[in-house]
Amino acid sequence: MSQLLPLLAGLPLLIYFVSLFVPSRQERLLARIVLTGLSANLLLTLLMCFGTDWQQMNLKLLTLYQTEHFEFSIRVLFDRFSAAFAMLGAVIVLLISVFSKYYMHRDPGFRRFFSMLLLFYSAYNLLIISGNFETLFIGWEILGITSFLLIAFYRDRYLPVRNALKVLSYYRLGDICLILAMWMSHHLWHRNISFSELGNAGEVNNLFGQHYAGAMFVAVMILISAAVKSAQFPFSTWLPRAMEGPTSSSAIFYGSLASHLGVFLLLRTSDYWSHEVLTKTGVFVVGLVTVVVAGGTGRVQSTVKTQIAYSSIVQIGLIFMEISLGWYTLALIHTCGNALLRTWQLLVSPSVLNYLIHDMFFHYKPGPRLQMATLTDRLRNALYILNLREWNLDSLHYRFLWAPFKAVGHRLGFLRGRTGFLLSGFCLLSGALLLQSKPVLPDMILSLSVIFFALSGTLMVLFALAERESPVSVWVHAVSSQLFITLSILLNSDVPAEQLVWYLSGSGAASVAGYFVLRWLIVRERDVHLQRFHGHAYEHPRMAAVFLVCCLGVSGFPVSPTFVGIDLIFTHVDSGQIMLLLLLAVNFLFLELGLLRMYVRLFLGPHQKEYHEVAFRAS
Repeated sequence: MSQLLPLLAGLPLLIYFVSLFVPSRQERLLARIVLTGLSANLLLTLLMCFGTDWQQMNLKLLTLYQTEHFEFSIRVLFDRFSAAFAMLGAVIVLLISVFSKYYMHRDPGFRRFFSMLLLFYSAYNLLIISGNFETLFIGWEILGITSFLLIAFYRDRYLPVRNALKVLSYYRLGDICLILAMWMSHHLWHRNISFSELGNAGEVNNLFGQHYAGAMFVAVMILISAAVKSAQFPFSTWLPRAMEGPTSSSAIFYGSLASHLGVFLLLRTSDYWSHEVLTKTGVFVVGLVTVVVAGGTGRVQSTVKTQIAYSSIVQIGLIFMEISLGWYTLALIHTCGNALLRTWQLLVSPSVLNYLIHDMFFHYKPGPRLQMATLTDRLRNALYILNLREWNLDSLHYRFLWAPFKAVGHRLGFLRGRTGFLLSGFCLLSGALLLQSKPVLPDMILSLSVIFFALSGTLMVLFALAERESPVSVWVHAVSSQLFITLSILLNSDVPAEQLVWYLSGSGAASVAGYFVLRWLIVRERDVHLQRFHGHAYEHPRMAAVFLVCCLGVSGFPVSPTFVGIDLIFTHVDSGQIMLLLLLAVNFLFLELGLLRMYVRLFLGPHQKEYHEVAFRAS
């Protein structure tokens, strides 16, 4: 029976591939295929939850790469946490699909919506049955990109596209924190750890006793990843921005399933950090502050979706507090109740809003005029304004988290054009010569060279993030940055040739294909730059899809061997090389953002040609 467990993720993925071959106009056929497949998936979930022995649901499916101290394997694990989330997901996805069959009727993106929904559900199931960090991270990444595409579902409008990129930037921050947790756990255990091994209390306690700083680093990275994914303080503002997609995708993503995956991450890793008082206190404080801040903010919002989003954030904050206190069963019940309630609220919100507007139109009564006479009144109104502005979290994030890196990228304008290409080529040639002389180089020169090439690669990524002129320049510098990172790792450690193949093969093929797509687009459209949105997906949807896959391939998304290669690259960074680690983290954080920003500018947004209608800014 345990052999059927991978079907929880495999069956929705199979339906996804089938949906790609259904003609766009065949709505009834597509809906029938999707609903039949999801009904079968619900029956399979019921069988897994109530008809099998969970103790046997822990197995290794596939080993992609293995060395003496490293193993990238696909493992699955099914326990009470997986069962609760699997049952919740199966019920909600089926209900949303039935609703969307009518809600999305005659929408031009009908097939695209269901395709993304199926891909999301496959990633969701893979995540909740994952047996190690590597498997979890595959689902984590795919779920993030489907979120991005569904927020930007109305891709001819300005705000959905803009907010999709903003949400992706937060998701990518959580991704990097999870990568860093995997990196440090490898140095602590000297092997790839599975979730079932985290339950060994004696080994975990010895780990905290012998390597307290490293063990706490893993716990903090897990907490940050969970806080980002579940929109907890100080990352709460992205969830209301994600409501620009269709109501049904808002319900399934940000009201019920995706927003609770931070909760799942904490529950899955609770055996590791629950023995440490400081970590439990951190989880409790994050939840408590979120309840206070998001509770006040949600009460003063003017849109129904934003109010529901902040209400969900508050409840997830309470769930964080319950998990910190060890009340795992209560947290599971609370998660299921909150997810079902928010799904229902979001689905009925258009009807309720229409009724309230109608009632207000015929029964409007002006409220009494208030005067601020006392200090209490002034403080209450000041707090009202602060909550109305969402505690200025968006501006603070931009000022202290994103703006400094963009400022560095703007100062690198000299890399634009021929000068930048010649400088990059000279540095790469110098690195190749240093690599040939590596055995005779002094340790100090070698260490400085490692930092220099890692810094060079990171600066190129920051230039690609800030560049607003030539998309070809952005592409070439983004690809070159990965060559600099490769040189840095080769100078830092002896890397086997097969690991280089894993890292460079996928990104290399995607780099060449992406370059030719850009050249094709420039020849076809001529006026191609990054100053504005062009919306070329309207006329070139297939090229838009190909270029998106190329961007994901270069950035290490699970569509190419580079995904495994990035994990291998981090294993060659020692635990004491903090500067190199930070440079790699910044590089991979902004690489995907820079490439997808270019994709958004070129293929999404309002179309630049005047014979296409101009859509509303928001959905």
